[in-house]
Amino acid sequence: EVQLVESGGGLVQAGGSLRLSCVTSGFDIDDYVIGWIRQAPGKEREAVSSISCSNGRTYYADSVKERFIILRDNAKNTVYLQMNSLKPEDTSVYYCAADYTGPGGGSWLLSGQIPYMNYWGKGIQVTVSS
Repeated sequence: EVQLVESGGGLVQAGGSLRLSCVTSGFDIDDYVIGWIRQAPGKEREAVSSISCSNGRTYYADSVKERFIILRDNAKNTVYLQMNSLKPEDTSVYYCAADYTGPGGGSWLLSGQIPYMNYWGKGIQVTVSS
């Protein structure tokens, strides 16, 4: 029943933009922090950005600040990651994941740490060429 479906990835030249979407179903995102986590071969897993779907608090990794923007549309059960000024080092598989918080809305994901996640998407490839 629970699904997190990523879309919008692909191949783009350095300096370009992509907009990733995470369309969810089967649970109420109002009770979760939704994050985008990337994993590339030979690199450590990195929490790129996250947003509380209850209070709107956000987190951005230093590596993507001022380039990426995370957005939510609770009515559409969807979280977006607008990726601008892309660099080759952004090449990775990007995963959408959900961390249950309840009404309080707190999660270690909002400080850049990756906790146990209740739900994961399948991941989507983003490749940035130079």
